[in-house]
Amino acid sequence: MRQAILNLEESKIREVANAGMGRADVLPFWFGESDEITPEPVRAAAVAALQAGETFYSHNLGLPELRQAVADYASRLHGPIAAERIAITSGGVNALMLAVQMLVDAGDEVLAVTPVWPNLTAQPLILGAHLRCVALQPQPDGAWALDLPALLAAITPQTRLLIVNSPNNPTGWTLSRAEQQAILARCRETGTWILADEVYERLYYRGDTPSGAAPSFLDIAVADDRLVAVQSFSKAFLMTGWRLGWLTMPPAMTPQMGKLLEFNTSCAPVFVQRAALAALAQTDTITPRIVAHLRQCRDTLVPLLQAVPGVHTSAAPGGMYAFLRIDGFDDSLALAKRLVAEAGLGLAPGVAFAPEADGWLRWCFASKDVARLRQGVQRLRDWLAGQG
Repeated sequence: MRQAILNLEESKIREVANAGMGRADVLPFWFGESDEITPEPVRAAAVAALQAGETFYSHNLGLPELRQAVADYASRLHGPIAAERIAITSGGVNALMLAVQMLVDAGDEVLAVTPVWPNLTAQPLILGAHLRCVALQPQPDGAWALDLPALLAAITPQTRLLIVNSPNNPTGWTLSRAEQQAILARCRETGTWILADEVYERLYYRGDTPSGAAPSFLDIAVADDRLVAVQSFSKAFLMTGWRLGWLTMPPAMTPQMGKLLEFNTSCAPVFVQRAALAALAQTDTITPRIVAHLRQCRDTLVPLLQAVPGVHTSAAPGGMYAFLRIDGFDDSLALAKRLVAEAGLGLAPGVAFAPEADGWLRWCFASKDVARLRQGVQRLRDWLAGQG
């Protein structure tokens, strides 16, 4: 086996979850998904496609009508985007891996902004790249911020690819427009590609953009910029288990991406693509409701956590997570395991996302029943009270 594969660390999120799965007494907030099922019109479209016998291969790049629908949807958010720039993928993680496969050779330098979902830093390592990281900085109020001068200085002509996830999993940090402009300008100078993981762009709560979505590199880039943006149906349409995403890329890359898709998954299932078409047709009703509910979840959970002695967190501008630190606990993996075993509370350890996030915990607040969030905080409060 390749040494790069042997060197990969197993998911510490899964390590915690495995300790509590199957226990009815555990409140699970460890994974990044809502506990609400996919909306009925989306499910019905998939059923109809299956009943119609749509069980065959599709085009490598996706159904033409879905590529056009995605392009229309993205254009409403970011300005004109042609369907020829869109590739449909089997999930956002598949889109990310395809982008890295397309752009990175063994030995290339890849720069990532961390803490971040661990797949984003593992993928370059799988391909034998040299990974460097620029860390977000925790602030006194529990938020995280980018040291922009440090990032710009780290981007050099030797940097093949910059990976940025905004809104960020796990911290909720979100790039400002000014930061995006500075990063894009620097990458144009150095010839560095940008891989923008923007799967949480619709889960944005500031309301300071015309579209309501988080600032995107697609808002300011031109079609031929060295930019690949990744999106997913998982978060804004409650379709995590469907495994469908898309890539937006320079038009000259798209035919090559079609070849690469052939050697990875061939194509996404047609009935899943039909479900996605239904989701896009309902986006003006489905997504605003989801975002409004997630805002309610965030605005319920964060003040309750802030009221617990020794807990530090802030209301994130984007995403669906509270990222918190508890005084006196520096080993987040050990703490997360203890909370499962002793408090019946399932959270993700910060160290799963980067060494600098050890001592922090990620709480996914995408809960259909807001009362479960209150119950979880009470369990945390009671457990901390018993520690001394």
